[in-house]
Amino acid sequence: MESPAEILPGVIFYSYHSAERREKVCIWNHHTLILQVSGQFVLETSGQTVSMTGGQMLLISKNQLGTLTKTPPPGDKYETIVISLQEDLLRRIALEEKLQADQKYTGSPNILIPSNEFLKGYFQSIVPYARSSGANLTDELGILKLKEGVKLLLLALPQLRNLLFDFSDPYKIDLEKFMLSNFHFNVPIEKFAQLTGRSLAAFKRDFGKTFGAPPRHWLQDKRLNEARHLIETKHQKPSAIYLELGFESISHFSHSFKKKFGMSPTALAYAPPPA
Repeated sequence: MESPAEILPGVIFYSYHSAERREKVCIWNHHTLILQVSGQFVLETSGQTVSMTGGQMLLISKNQLGTLTKTPPPGDKYETIVISLQEDLLRRIALEEKLQADQKYTGSPNILIPSNEFLKGYFQSIVPYARSSGANLTDELGILKLKEGVKLLLLALPQLRNLLFDFSDPYKIDLEKFMLSNFHFNVPIEKFAQLTGRSLAAFKRDFGKTFGAPPRHWLQDKRLNEARHLIETKHQKPSAIYLELGFESISHFSHSFKKKFGMSPTALAYAPPPA
């Protein structure tokens, strides 16, 4: 299965595959609960690396960029269940249960959920629906399962109330720090603007003040300079780094690199060291 199957459209997804697959760029627009059935799941963001195996659960905070590595166990298949905690559903739960954030959440953005008997039971109750592609899961039952999951998360980690039920608009974050940490992600400028809590116009304005160049020009220049550093200093192969640095193809990378530095990345990689 190359793409996750929708169990409850837009909310609960299930996927499995039999070979290692790396998703270069993932954007989480909503808080997301990952139930790892089998295999290893590794999430890497600019500030955190989290790994989990079968039977574990991870809560990923919204408005993040990251990469995933999914590895099946030897001789078996990789399985995962993804539950998107969309804001409209969380608002409904907040109203029904009279829940609200009482302070700003200051914990880690990605949290491994400590297991307990209630969460184990919840986990086991979701798997059969997933494996049957949600054939017996009505929308009403699906929403009930989502609500149950949220309540059990709060039971395990009460401080998550301040993460899940904070509906304030994203505040402007440090643009320079964010871009220097995330420049290698190949996402649209509009998404960078959203993730830094800015309109597109405000993002371009603040970007120019911070870096003295338009975003697209700065991103390409930064990625190419980083590529040269990795090839010259770290002796990495061009074919191993172009995707990591946000280039869509090796030909685009090579053309841009040669235009900036006067030689191809391959030529630089095999150039003799200076005397």
